[in-house]
Amino acid sequence: MVENYYQKEIETMSHEQIKAHQDSLIGKQIKHVYENVPYYKNLMDKKGVKPEDIKSTADLHKLPFLTKSDLREAYPYGLLAKPLSECVRIHSTSGTTGKRVIAFYTQHDIDIWEDCCARAIMAAGGTKEDVVQVCYGYGLFTGGSGFHGGSHKVGSLTLPMSSGNTERQIQFMMDLNSTILCCTPSYAAYIGETLKEMGYTADNIPLKAGIFGAEPWTEEMRRDIEKTLGIKAYDIYGLTEMCGPGVAFECSAQNGMHINEDHFIAEIIDPDTGEVLPEGSKGELVFTCLDKEAFPLIRYRTRDICVLTREKCSCGRTHVKMLKPTGRSDDMLIIRGVNVFPSQIETVLLEQGYTPNYRIEVDRENNSDTLDIFVELSSEQFSDTVREIAAKEKALASAMKTTLGINPKMHLVPPKSIARSEGKAVRVVDKRKLH
Repeated sequence: MVENYYQKEIETMSHEQIKAHQDSLIGKQIKHVYENVPYYKNLMDKKGVKPEDIKSTADLHKLPFLTKSDLREAYPYGLLAKPLSECVRIHSTSGTTGKRVIAFYTQHDIDIWEDCCARAIMAAGGTKEDVVQVCYGYGLFTGGSGFHGGSHKVGSLTLPMSSGNTERQIQFMMDLNSTILCCTPSYAAYIGETLKEMGYTADNIPLKAGIFGAEPWTEEMRRDIEKTLGIKAYDIYGLTEMCGPGVAFECSAQNGMHINEDHFIAEIIDPDTGEVLPEGSKGELVFTCLDKEAFPLIRYRTRDICVLTREKCSCGRTHVKMLKPTGRSDDMLIIRGVNVFPSQIETVLLEQGYTPNYRIEVDRENNSDTLDIFVELSSEQFSDTVREIAAKEKALASAMKTTLGINPKMHLVPPKSIARSEGKAVRVVDKRKLH
């Protein structure tokens, strides 16, 4: 495969050039934030740090962190670094855990974001000859707008489908020869399911690649989607707080996502102490925006647990890679004293031949945690007898115990009985009153 680059000169800069670029911007950015964001100035003053103390990226560790709770406390305008008259757009998180987080953008910020998404599309083999079908949600969610703009920058024909109406998605895919699909992995799996129900196979659709993000997904789910849709499936990473999708993206090597280091500095910290860890260590990912104008977050704690690596990449890109997050320090479930990540459960299900449609319910009875996992059967599996299904539940519970270290109660349920999501899949329902 010939590697596609959107901005080759930048994407293949040497490590020394990347560091020099970051060092040239960091001081200006800290000054910009200190002078224009009273909330962050207050955090810096409390820590006894002044802008002149930050001369290069080596001084980053002196700065205070920002967390999602800071973003909620500063809602709506407390972290805005530009006058509203210079802002042209907002996006917002889904707000599932409290106040929404609102991110502001100047035109400059949107241009950078779209460049990042264009890099991701071209890394997945996209060119101006391609038809990019964007099935991420539009509106306040960043997914649709980011890929829409990125696709335009590449020069591809863009289908702004948004999510939903899956049969129409497939019809357009066939009629307009869509070659690249952009959506959440759970929606890609649902498109594959619907394709099969309509009597088609991967041979009936022209797709060659998919770029999937916005929710955690496993390697097993990737293989499943690739087989069902007949594509190469690429991972992408982003946060509304930073810009949206495109903070990091996968290349043809598919062994980690290149972080756009000309725009974002990545650190790995110990989630308990906040100490910066050496390269190759597993810890919490922290980002600093180098050139965002309206909403530049400094040392923002993502809560994602991962590893950074500078190993040479076969694609020729030199920007540091983040390996797929193994979970989050805040959506990790602690059940009977054991740390459980939903991604572990999904891996076991797919390894055992089950669908990726599942729901985890955690509750507390008589001061003891309970873990119930509901897994949807395929139509072929559902034809089994009650006795066979009971035996399968027992075998699956045993496989889960081996991986998780605790014994869950497994429930194999009929096809289509777990609600589908066209955006981010809701996997976990925690009924314990822990707060």
